[in-house]
Amino acid sequence: MTHYRTFSSPLGPMLLRAEADALTGVFFAGQKHHPAGPFALAASGEDGPVRRLLDAAIEQLGQYYAGERRAFDLPVRLAGSAFQQRVWQALQEIPFGETVSYGALARRLDLPAAHARAVGMAVGRNPVSVIVPCHRVLGAAGALTGYAGGIERKQALLGIEGDARWRAGLRCSEWAGSPLAA
Repeated sequence: MTHYRTFSSPLGPMLLRAEADALTGVFFAGQKHHPAGPFALAASGEDGPVRRLLDAAIEQLGQYYAGERRAFDLPVRLAGSAFQQRVWQALQEIPFGETVSYGALARRLDLPAAHARAVGMAVGRNPVSVIVPCHRVLGAAGALTGYAGGIERKQALLGIEGDARWRAGLRCSEWAGSPLAA
């Protein structure tokens, strides 16, 4: 059974999706490739393990946004093609506060840099935003390109992780009244 819960983050509403013992989705409202409809669903019928998992996810995301957490300790299950799985695994290996280009990520996967577009498509289909850090992938020469949750959110996430190029002078406590939270 699939369970959904919404979470009010400093960057806007998020939807968490869990099945049995793992998170299978973390989405921003309005995100590309977002499951249709579930934002209207209220949490209901969660059993103990699923409730604890969703509670832990919300707690850890809150700590991340507050600058108190650099890595997540949550079980995730990512459904996708073998190629997508390889890309998503590589995303999880990008350290907190670091970024790579789509071309460099392709090379890490032993693919020619010309496969950067295919890698980018897989990155954009990441179903567990923030926790599987697709926001750490940039365009050529460090350009801030593409993010299913929106470029402003990508910029804010990079700022949380201390990337001075994207900090924009905002602290998490200031985001509630900013356009980023809209």
